[in-house]
Amino acid sequence: MTGTWVNAAAVIIGSTLGLLIHRRLPERFTRIVFQAIGLFTIFLGVSMALKTGHELLLILSLVTGGLLGEAVHLEERLNSLSDVLARHLKTENQRFTEGLITAFLLFCIGSLTLLGAIEEGLGNPPRLLLTKSMLDFFSSIALTTAFGIGVMFSVIPLILFQGGITLLAALFGEFLSQTLISELTAVGGLMILALGINLLESETHQGKQLFAGSDYDGHFASFVSPLNARMRWAAPSHDRPNA
Repeated sequence: MTGTWVNAAAVIIGSTLGLLIHRRLPERFTRIVFQAIGLFTIFLGVSMALKTGHELLLILSLVTGGLLGEAVHLEERLNSLSDVLARHLKTENQRFTEGLITAFLLFCIGSLTLLGAIEEGLGNPPRLLLTKSMLDFFSSIALTTAFGIGVMFSVIPLILFQGGITLLAALFGEFLSQTLISELTAVGGLMILALGINLLESETHQGKQLFAGSDYDGHFASFVSPLNARMRWAAPSHDRPNA
């Protein structure tokens, strides 16, 4: 898990620098940074969502995950845990919870996270995670400038999530296909898109509730991809795609 530990250290260092800037930055400039992050988040979410090759699968995953998240009160539980942490830290930052969850989603929901964690889990040097660490370092500076110290504490779920994928890849690496990774990235992209809309304060979207949808998207993708391959090559020869 070397790559994950380096990634966490990069976020902590970047957040520390961001805090130094945050304390000296006037409110009007913080608001501009906040809106810029929101616009970038929407762009990132759209680009990730377009990776899907199974639109119906994507909708099904989001609906299933959203209903499950609502049933178990996922958003309330996440906010409650974050609020408990904020109280223990005795911070008065009103955006602590929002910063923690926003940073976690931006740092961990994407193909670079999945591919990097899988790469290291399969016993290869963590080159992708080291690249991601550099990107997260600069992102954490910008995010902390807008949200404050909550961004720094996103390293806790980052280590659990990213490190967990690395350990799973070490155990079940041969079952992780490129199709599975693409579909997980796509459903994560729509979650990030909803988050970006929230950041711009257009309206309230329960993006965190859809987090559970990524799990269902992975299971569905693992079944749909082989089925599509069989259907394609079972077709008459003149209907088959060219190699």
